Amino acid sequence: MTASLDIVVLGLALRSSWGNGHATTYRALLRALRRRGHRVRFLERDVPWYADNQDAPEDLAECIAVYRGPEDLIDLYAEDVANADLVIVGSYVPDGAAVGAWVQSTAHHATAFYDIDTPVTLAKLAAGRCEYLEAPLIPRFDLYLSFTGGPVLDVLESRYGAHALPFYCAVDPTRYAPENAVARWDLGYMGTYSDDRQPAVERLLLAPAREWPQGRFVVAGAQYPDSVEWPRNVARIEHLGPAAHRSFYNRQLYTLNVTRADMVAAGWSPSVRLFEAAACATPVVSDPWDGLDSFFVPGREILIARHAGDVLDILCTMPEERRREIGAAARRRVLAEHTGEHRAETLERYLDDIAPRRYVVRPQRSTYHDSPA
Repeated sequence: MTASLDIVVLGLALRSSWGNGHATTYRALLRALRRRGHRVRFLERDVPWYADNQDAPEDLAECIAVYRGPEDLIDLYAEDVANADLVIVGSYVPDGAAVGAWVQSTAHHATAFYDIDTPVTLAKLAAGRCEYLEAPLIPRFDLYLSFTGGPVLDVLESRYGAHALPFYCAVDPTRYAPENAVARWDLGYMGTYSDDRQPAVERLLLAPAREWPQGRFVVAGAQYPDSVEWPRNVARIEHLGPAAHRSFYNRQLYTLNVTRADMVAAGWSPSVRLFEAAACATPVVSDPWDGLDSFFVPGREILIARHAGDVLDILCTMPEERRREIGAAARRRVLAEHTGEHRAETLERYLDDIAPRRYVVRPQRSTYHDSPA
């Protein structure tokens, strides 16, 4: 695809990465799309939490536009949505189901749902409590871009009629790269607290820290409850903005990847943190899940740990030369397959594949809250 496109994205938030793992994924994708000559506008609800904790880089500031609520969205951006070559609605957008219905009735060209939380979305849909997507909307999107690949795509297609395609998270290699830094920690982890992730954090980081008091560990992330008992050799960082991620990874000998329960059950769900750490050539120690070996080769590009003993064996016995080889191999894999540029190229290819449907004018509806039926 060589033509320049007008793309509108309605996402959770681009201005702030605080408690918002979507931000770094969107930033890598939008930068790549702009480098390829496309015009991108990102629309987000003006939520106080994100407004008060902004860390968006200056190069993306001109892409961001905010709206106060449904009526404001229609008044300010209906024309942009109508005329864009592609309109993407992301998961966890406030009032997302209504936003999706409005986009489908307003956009003249291609529409897509970008699900950065696919297993969670499927669980919510099955329970009838998905606040940002409704089942009748799914087949009406030209594309269902799924953070998760593998068998989940078949479920989306067979059960919900989606045109489901894998669209994994990605990294911006201009912002994540090796540094000549002295390691401060033997093992680190970055992630907001989650009930379903915490048992693995306990097993794969806190337990090894207790068993090896001479080791140096760090956990960066917000919302950890007071009930968590931190060993004395575990440093705590409440929040790290994306600008500090590169330095954080480069000061660890190894970094821990822990996957949410829904993602483990679904498989094929690599987190953006996995790609960011690998791009820094920091060897990743990960919990196991189906499909992981389609992104990194275990033992060569990534290390797998099931319990504290596995982690301690890696930290205490791995030769330094092999540690460096694993990190370098992971970085090569990311640069070959998992950058924002790769995802932008993939999106262009997906749009080419649906080109015959892209310029069908959909019937207009007058209100934001119209039914998608």
